[in-house]
Amino acid sequence: MHPIIDQDVGQIAERLAADRDRFAGKTILLVGGMGFLGQNFRYVFDRLNDGILDRPCRIISVDSMITSAGKTHDGDDENHIFLEHDIREPLEIDGELDFIIHCAGVASPYYYRRFPVETIEVATLGTKNTLEMGRRYGSRVLYFSSSEIYGDPTPEAIPTKEDYKGNVSCLGPRACYDESKRMGETMCYIYSEYFETDVSIVRPFNIYGPGMCETDYRVLPNFASAIKAGRPLPIYASGRQTRTYCYLADAMVGFLQVLLKGRSGEPYNIGNPTPEVSVHELADIIERVTSASVERTSLEYPDTYPGDEPQRRCPDILKAASKLGYAPKVDLETGLRRFI
Repeated sequence: MHPIIDQDVGQIAERLAADRDRFAGKTILLVGGMGFLGQNFRYVFDRLNDGILDRPCRIISVDSMITSAGKTHDGDDENHIFLEHDIREPLEIDGELDFIIHCAGVASPYYYRRFPVETIEVATLGTKNTLEMGRRYGSRVLYFSSSEIYGDPTPEAIPTKEDYKGNVSCLGPRACYDESKRMGETMCYIYSEYFETDVSIVRPFNIYGPGMCETDYRVLPNFASAIKAGRPLPIYASGRQTRTYCYLADAMVGFLQVLLKGRSGEPYNIGNPTPEVSVHELADIIERVTSASVERTSLEYPDTYPGDEPQRRCPDILKAASKLGYAPKVDLETGLRRFI
């Protein structure tokens, strides 16, 4: 493990000190276990098993490998097994199942443009299968939605609260992701209300950090890949679209707080509300933290990447802060320095 990732995992475990014992002796199903978030959940649970919990937790990782080609898992042991399985199909697990983390999904615009039907199905059929398991086993379920369900918020809805109903098109290149995530949330609500399945919803806002793949093709992996190869930073369209970015270690703490303490049937924004920066400003910050002169090139959106992206994205995290104690601690410059 890279030293920076090792430090981050240690800090996550430390920040969970008040609640982490709830994982002792439990079995956790990790759906999407080979993805960016999935691998970091594995790192955290492995760290908890390394002398922190009085009884180790058991991890069952599941992944179809549709966007994880070339990745390999570390091999099974007594506390961690891997199953290559497509969650669009039902899954049976032997024994008890205490927690289910459903972070499987086709989240990169590059990939959901390439796999639109699979994107829809993993967020709908896959979510139904996951919720059925939660219902059957009596598990606590965490569903990963997306800040994309808000679409392109109106100016008065920035920062965006969980009760904002969204400004989303059901047609267009992004609809397969946005609308299927919204339907996934509806299914969580129904299972919570009608079947008393214990499920909470997390809406991540632009999570980044060590371990992202160069082939993710979102802005920060694109920038990092360009720096690594000595190419100009690619800036699509005007470069004036704005985002806030949340460092992975902060986000992981928030995700686990929602898993352990979130109210069933309810969504929680997890992200960092400041600073809200444009793509050009993001490039300025990266130039500053790398202490290098970085060229830029303006490009039109390629056919492989959907345009029509939201112009602003900024979370209101008051709900997670007041109800769960969530508080991001890593500023953008520090996070980018660690990521790069």
